[in-house]
Amino acid sequence: MFEYEMAHARHADLIREAAEFRRAREARRAHRSSREKDPEGSVRGSRSRFARAA
Repeated sequence: MFEYEMAHARHADLIREAAEFRRAREARRAHRSSREKDPEGSVRGSRSRFARAA
């Protein structure tokens, strides 16, 4: 009986771990796809970045 309970607990752990892995993978995919849809910001010119030479 003890072996059955251990196997059942391990099976439940594996199912939980697989579900967590799937959620993380879907979150990464959603994040990537949302980044592709965002409009890109304006590029700052190099003039504002450097000090004026004397």
